Amino acid sequence: MATTMPFEKYRPFPPIDLPDRTWPGKTITKAPTWCSVDLRDGNQALIEPMGPERKMRMFETLVKMGFKEIEVGFPSASQTDFDFVRKLIDENRIPEDVTIQVLTQARDHLIARTFESVKGAKRVILHLYNSTSTLQRRVVFKEDREGVRKIAEEGAKLVLQHARNQTDTEWVFQYSPESFTQTELDYALEVCESVMDIWEASPDNKVIINLPATVEVAMPNVYADQIEWMARNFSDRDRVILSLHPHNDRGTGVAAAEFGVMAGADRIEGTLFGNGERTGNVDIVTLGMNMFSQGVDPTLNFSNMRDLVSIAEYCNQLPVHPRHPYAGDLVFTAFSGSHQDAINKGLKAMEQSNSGLWEVPYLPIDPSDVGATYEAVIRINSQSGKGGVAYIMEADHGFKLPRRLQMEFSQAVQRLADDTGQELSSDLIFNTFNEQYLSNETPYSFVTHTTVPDTHASEMRRIEAKVKRNGEDITVHGKGNGPIDAFVHALKDEAGIEIKVIDYSEHAISAGSDAQAVAYLEAETGDGVRLFGVGQDQNIVRASLKAICSAVNRAVGMTKA
Repeated sequence: MATTMPFEKYRPFPPIDLPDRTWPGKTITKAPTWCSVDLRDGNQALIEPMGPERKMRMFETLVKMGFKEIEVGFPSASQTDFDFVRKLIDENRIPEDVTIQVLTQARDHLIARTFESVKGAKRVILHLYNSTSTLQRRVVFKEDREGVRKIAEEGAKLVLQHARNQTDTEWVFQYSPESFTQTELDYALEVCESVMDIWEASPDNKVIINLPATVEVAMPNVYADQIEWMARNFSDRDRVILSLHPHNDRGTGVAAAEFGVMAGADRIEGTLFGNGERTGNVDIVTLGMNMFSQGVDPTLNFSNMRDLVSIAEYCNQLPVHPRHPYAGDLVFTAFSGSHQDAINKGLKAMEQSNSGLWEVPYLPIDPSDVGATYEAVIRINSQSGKGGVAYIMEADHGFKLPRRLQMEFSQAVQRLADDTGQELSSDLIFNTFNEQYLSNETPYSFVTHTTVPDTHASEMRRIEAKVKRNGEDITVHGKGNGPIDAFVHALKDEAGIEIKVIDYSEHAISAGSDAQAVAYLEAETGDGVRLFGVGQDQNIVRASLKAICSAVNRAVGMTKA
């Protein structure tokens, strides 16, 4: 019996009255200013918060990536955070072009403690916040609109007073009306403008107004409408750095942030891989890589994604999902046969086009741009097809299988995958190929040969070849219009199996003195069955004759079966 969810408990979020919204027609052409909050908002959400060593590892990683603004802690709320901020300053760990940010609630003693923590820093973003939503005003603060506005105003005055007493630091002030998305827009604007007036904001002394989706409560287009409404209604937009701090409760934090930038935001606060309370903060890695995939410079370096994942997992003690965009272990991996075939063809087309533009089906970016190798792009299981097998054989082992051989060999791989029910490694696939084609020496294996022109017809060649038949040395003789044709006739007389060469191709696997040649030979038996033989040798003629033995042995095996 079906159960009905108690949906009546919830109300839809009301739309924003903005009929002339402009953001849907905008595009992102420039990356915003990024501010990492991994060390504060991310850290407070960890099961095991970072200690000093992990904090420093994270800070150094963020600096190396190119972050110019990093929120390093909530120093008034935690001795660990206070000590870490002091360590950064006292040990001169903050690069000249990096600004640290510290967070404080709008409360007297917390503001004083925060300023104490950053004494001696060259440049600091002082981030002040208090919650303004109707729900928090009613349930938490039990204050009306005026009472909550006064909390923000008094905090702003104290911040300004302390800053004027610490003139050796260059101050940037930031204010967040926490739970902005659940705050009436006119009231959020009123509080923000009041704080900016106290801080004497101007085009030369801009204030960061950070508008957080502390809890994501509506669709991302609603957040964009809220941002555009605020951007339009500031009394002087030029004195504001408009910042976003989206969370991901509805799973649309990235979309909300992108829409918010389209709506006029200048700056985004977020974390690596979206770590944060509940479902997390907005993921700056995904945001930056989304821009990168559209030809926009993200201004952050994601070129060694595997290292970023390892460091984030170590610092946060949380795993990054294998399907995480751009970063997960499986995001560039295709198991589906049709996907593998398209990727394989796309990569070959890229080699031939030499256009410089990335155009490969199913791969939105070049995996090598984030330090991934092509080894993991195509992996084989029961869902895979000939394209995937062909890619593995060429990319990992150098064998460029003809299309019909791809089809033939993929059937063997499919049977193996079905039997095991597991992913097949590259080595296992090659071993299967080796057993079926290269090292199949029963009953015949090629040893050596000589050829001479036929005395009666100069276009014909005679061959004398030494082979092993079930391990016993024998000599076979034949003639034909070349070594391959002559050897086919020799084995036909010896083995009693009629085969006809339908197609032949060859290529080198490597260059130099140790180069190996590979010959692929498609043959048809007297019964009309088509099959392949493959031979490998430093000498291309020997490789071809080995391919004939391979085909004959496979034909014999099929006859016995």
